[in-house]
Amino acid sequence: MPAPTTEQTRVWQPDWPLPMRQVLVILRHGGGDPTFRTDDDGTVWRGILTPEGPATLRLRQALDGRVHAAAWGSGATWALDSVPAMLGADDDPTGFEPQHDVVADLHRRHRHWRITCTGLVMESLVPAIIEQKVTGQEAFAGFRALVHRYGERAPGPGVERRLWVQPSAATIRTIPSWEWLRMHIDPARSRAVVTAARVASSLERTVGLPSDEVDRRLRSLPGIGVWTSAETRFRAHGDADAVSFGDYHVAKNVGYALTGTAVDDEGLAVLLEPYRPHRYRVQRLVELGGLHRPRRGPRMAPRTHLPARRP
Repeated sequence: MPAPTTEQTRVWQPDWPLPMRQVLVILRHGGGDPTFRTDDDGTVWRGILTPEGPATLRLRQALDGRVHAAAWGSGATWALDSVPAMLGADDDPTGFEPQHDVVADLHRRHRHWRITCTGLVMESLVPAIIEQKVTGQEAFAGFRALVHRYGERAPGPGVERRLWVQPSAATIRTIPSWEWLRMHIDPARSRAVVTAARVASSLERTVGLPSDEVDRRLRSLPGIGVWTSAETRFRAHGDADAVSFGDYHVAKNVGYALTGTAVDDEGLAVLLEPYRPHRYRVQRLVELGGLHRPRRGPRMAPRTHLPARRP
């Protein structure tokens, strides 16, 4: 087995005009995500905890479309093998027929975008739980704190890139309750993360199962509902039908984009029903297009009542 700091490489040629950064950006949890870095030239760096160990993955796309991937660490081989699926090679948009003019326009503008499939459930589930029912600022800060305190530096050049790898499920299971509060992650969310960590091996085995079965297994765990399941499935499983019902913005923004009027989750379900099994495609196209309802009034502020919060 190569030493952890030995560079391994592969070159992959996608069979469509891949917009690499556009596909990968959904895996970044806030601009300060310590597991995701982007260079000025568009190179993407990811710190990944693979089934074979931690890895630093560097992805650089050439003008001819080829993706030059390099990886370091005990998980390097796994990371390189995952590159095509991570960049959307397994996504099949066949059968997606826009029912609204705005969707048709967005589809034309982003016709080469594909849905990622990382094959790593806990990698997406942990930040999704932390992001439940809080502002983005609070969620991203909590995730950064968790990674910095309990994760590890990504191997090889990941150290100089200030790249980190998320903590393992085994590590998460050992974090005491008061440490979660110090990271400004309340008991409801920390219990859900720890509960998921206890059955992490079973959750990882859901990759490749039918979408409905994956959703059932995820939502059978306390603290994981429809929103968290969807946020996990469209990243880890490449689920094209995983809609983020329960999101503070998604229903309003998609409704406004498609009809000119913000809707609730019930209205969103009606609007997206004709798009099955591609409902998430509509959600993401609206996001890629930057379409959202006009925002009037103050934004939700971060909470200030959790223990150990500093002003």
